[in-house]
Parts: sequence; C-alpha cells; structure tokens
Amino acid sequence: MQLEGTTIYLAPRGFEEDLGRELRNVVEQRGRLFIAEGPPQNPVWAQNTWLAPVSVPVESIADGARRLKAMQRNWWLHSTGFHRRARLIQDKLPHVSAKPLVFGTRPPEAPLGSWTLWEENLIIASPACTSTFPDGEVVFEENKTVPPTRAYLKLWELFTLLTVRPQPGELCLDLGSSPGGWSWVLAEMGARVFSIDKSPLADHIAAHPNINWCAGSAFGLDPRHAGAVDWLFSDVICYPERLLEMVRRWLEHGTCRNFVCTIKLQGQGDMEVVRQFAAIAGSRVMHLSANKHELTWVKLG
Repeated sequence: MQLEGTTIYLAPRGFEEDLGRELRNVVEQRGRLFIAEGPPQNPVWAQNTWLAPVSVPVESIADGARRLKAMQRNWWLHSTGFHRRARLIQDKLPHVSAKPLVFGTRPPEAPLGSWTLWEENLIIASPACTSTFPDGEVVFEENKTVPPTRAYLKLWELFTLLTVRPQPGELCLDLGSSPGGWSWVLAEMGARVFSIDKSPLADHIAAHPNINWCAGSAFGLDPRHAGAVDWLFSDVICYPERLLEMVRRWLEHGTCRNFVCTIKLQGQGDMEVVRQFAAIAGSRVMHLSANKHELTWVKLG
C-alpha cells in the first residue's frame, strides 16, 4: 500500500459517520481508521491523527516488532484485523501504560506512535501522532461519590489537554449548571463560581463555599450587568444557533476573557454552525473523549 502523501485519522467510537462526512479525499476506511490523501486536515471529529504513516512489510512476528522498535520506542496498537498476530507483535514491544490518569497530573509527554496490522505481513505505522494518549483517548480515575453526573469529566479532560485552568479567586460563570458537576470542578480549583440554572444544584454541591447559585435562565444574564468575568462555562442543552447567539453577545461586550462551551449537536446541518464557532478568532473546536454527540468550543484570552 502506498501511503506517501497521506494522513490517517481515528474516529471516536460510534462517530465514524461524522468523521467520514468531515474528511476530504478519503481513499480507504477500515473500522474507525480513515486514510485520506494530502496533509493533515485538522477535523474536529478525529480522536487521533497519524501524521506520518508508512507501510512496513514484515516477515514474522519478531521481524514486525524489530522494525517498529527501529523506528522509535513507544507504540500503541490499534487493531483492525489479524488481531492475535498483531497482539503478539505488540507484546514484544516496550510496555506502554494505559492506566487511568489521576486528575491534576501532567499528561504523557513522550511521543507515542500508532500502528495496525493491515495485512498478515504488512504493518501500517506512524511514529508521529497528534495525541500522546493511547488512541487519543483520555481516561481518568473517576470520582464516583461527589459529582452528580459524569459531565465533570469533560472539564477534567479539557484542563488536562490545555494545561490551562481557572486559578484560585478567579470568577467563573457556570450557565445552565444543574445538577452542578462543572460548578464542583471549578470550585474545587479555588475559583469563585456563580452558578445559574432554573433547576437547583444537588444539595451537597450547592453547599460548597465557593459556589453561589442563582435561579434563572442561562440566556437571561445580560453581559452588561455581569461586569468583568474571568471564565464563562456552558454545558446547557440548547440548539447550537442559540448558543452561538449568546456567545456573540458576550464577545461583543468584551467582559469575559475565557470561554468553554459544549455545542450540543442536533443533526448534520449543525456543522455549519460549528464552522462559525471555529471561525471566531483565537478559538478552537474539539471532540473530547468524554463528549457524546457534542463538541467543545474553547476561546482563551
């Protein structure tokens, strides 16, 4: 297989169709892997991107491991076929830890290549990938006692990937905050959280000394009345167009430095709105491992 001039993209589990619609010049797909001609396209639906894929003919299991180790040390197998043979090759490579990450620790820094056994005697491998996490998936040791839902994992993942987070004393608005998982994450960092939702927070979250909850609509707060805000967060369920309208209103008044919003997707047509989010200067859109059929928009001041 000729891979020169191509890039390989890995879709999140269950979102192959979304990535397939977004990519251009796809020449082959196998499972969650897409091979596309040309340089990296930076699609929002790619969980990991193989930046320098090469074909590696191998004569045996030992030869496959030897050839991979000659390219670099750390490799992660994304199995697409010949699963037992592929696993035997991976077992001969240096061990790569896939233990859940403790929130607050640094993400892996060592380069991590990805490979697959495409044919019985043909490896496709890329020593350079966009993520240092296995298959680009960020998994944490979860707190299963305090957060009222698993939505808090979105912020844990985002702050881990960005290595930027609210600092003690900074003011965070959490719009559409009930039952309070995001407010809890922010408050635990020492930030002052102003939490707004028509529904109340879980009692133990509302009792946090750094959280002040107010009954109201996420869209009812006027930026002109809020004053200077360090961070605006929104995980509210709404149409993407309505969220974009709210974000533009806050950007227009310039009273907030940093934004983190979940874009809850309703259908294929929503990607036009996603492109409008991505076009906002200094921002980016991504699909987190903790996201479902939704994307995360971030703008840092």
